[in-house]
Amino acid sequence: MSAIPHPDVTYRVIGCAMSVHNRLGPGLREGHYQRALSVEMESAGLAHEDEKPVEIHFDGTRVGLLYLDHLVEGTVIVEVKALRHKLTNDEIGQVITYLAATGLRVGLLLNFGGKSLEYRRILPPRKLDHWKARIGRYFWTPQRTYNQ
Repeated sequence: MSAIPHPDVTYRVIGCAMSVHNRLGPGLREGHYQRALSVEMESAGLAHEDEKPVEIHFDGTRVGLLYLDHLVEGTVIVEVKALRHKLTNDEIGQVITYLAATGLRVGLLLNFGGKSLEYRRILPPRKLDHWKARIGRYFWTPQRTYNQ
């Protein structure tokens, strides 16, 4: 058994990402790579949901939403970046937060911003408690309207 969950799916997604990067090169916006990756995964026969919303609850109340760039085959979170710098712990932390929120076992962090594609397979840490406390940084909440 592989140490990486779903190695076949992650391998295929990385292949799709490499194809996109080879054809488009660096320098575009994140959304361009995200959409191109969707097209490439579709061509490769990978089932995926784009901008997958994940509800976050606190004491039984919905407090916000996370949006995954892609959820592939219902098992792999894919986060797309177009950064000029190498991936940092902040970007890795974002994927770990998504893993903590969904309970999934593997995420891919892809950076299309450099001369060559940078990618990382990310697994949740053994203890997720402190990541769950940081989750608010990454979710969207609707603006409240206050009556005066």
